[in-house]
Parts: sequence; C-alpha cells; structure tokens
Amino acid sequence: MPLQNRVTPTGDIVATPHRGLFTGNRGIIHDPATKTLLNKRWSSPAWLVCLCDFRGKRREVMARQSWTELFFLDEATALAAGHRPCFYCRRDDANRFRAAWEEGNGASGVRASDVDRVLHRERLERGRKRLHPLPPPWTELPDGAMVQAGDESFLILQGRARPWSFAGYGVARDDLVAPLLLTPPSTVRVLHAGYRPVLHASAQVP
Repeated sequence: MPLQNRVTPTGDIVATPHRGLFTGNRGIIHDPATKTLLNKRWSSPAWLVCLCDFRGKRREVMARQSWTELFFLDEATALAAGHRPCFYCRRDDANRFRAAWEEGNGASGVRASDVDRVLHRERLERGRKRLHPLPPPWTELPDGAMVQAGDESFLILQGRARPWSFAGYGVARDDLVAPLLLTPPSTVRVLHAGYRPVLHASAQVP
C-alpha cells in the first residue's frame, strides 16, 4: 500500500503509487512508528524541493524522526504547492531561483528565510491552499505556472493549459473559464524573470 506522501499542485498530500521526479519536505510531519502523517501538514516555513538522488544517498521513507519525504510529479507541481528549490542538494538551481526572485520581485540581498516568509503568506489561507485572482489573461502566464479551474489543476505552457494528474499532463486546452492562480504570485514573477522549472516529460508531448 502506498504511503501518504504525494503532493498535488493544491498542496494536498495523498497516497498514490506514482512517485514523480522530485522529493522534498515541510519539516517533520509523520510518525516513524506507523509511517503515517500527523494531523499537521507542515512544521517549518521552509518548504523545499529536493533531488531524489543526491551523492548516492538513499533514505528509507518515513523511517526516522527526521524530515518527512514528500514526492512531486515535477518541479512545476512543487512550486504551485508553495515549495522552492533546496540550497543543499540543488544549490545551483536554488541560486538561479534566488537571482530570478530578486529580479522579478524587485529585491536584493535576499536570503532563503526571506523567500520562505513571503511564500508562507502566499501559499496558505486559514490553513488551506490560497488561490489568487488572475488580473491578466491566463494565457499570458509564464511557462511553468499552474492554475485551478473547477476541480482540475493545469500547467500553463506556451499559452495553453495542460491538465495535471499524478501520471503526467494531458492534452492542451484553450477553454478555461475564470481559473485561479495556484502558483504563488512571487514565484510567478520568478518564472517571468526567467527561471525554468523542470517539467515532467508528458508536458512536451503534443
């Protein structure tokens, strides 16, 4: 039976056999004795996107009183949920993200804790995923941003919307009605400034 550790673009953590391209964490939110989640869904404002394979190290999932291993289809999914690249295992990507953050958000001398503080305000509202209004047309969002329309999440790529699933992305659509923004606005500005998240291979399928 799969563990409850797969993250959706809305930030929910569910059980599914699919793993995805990245792992990550929000601190310790599990009981290692039962390998089940606690009632809380985060214990730290640092929500990270990490590599599944780093320097040959392998972790037994949810086996220790250490950070809770979560899994994402791809980096766009993790960014939509409110995570950001890890400075330990993804230092180059994290530095590119920080540089784009400074450019896109008009800041300088930004630290990881500064990013975490802003993201924590933007990703949660009364303990649940915060959805943001979209002033411009959704077709003008940068590649890698994600929106919610009804019960579905969509990746924006080249001005079109591709429906998300744990297995990958579906056929592109142009008919979304009044979608709301899933990806935190500050992260959308990072994407506008040129940061390109790693996407699942299905995103490139015509």
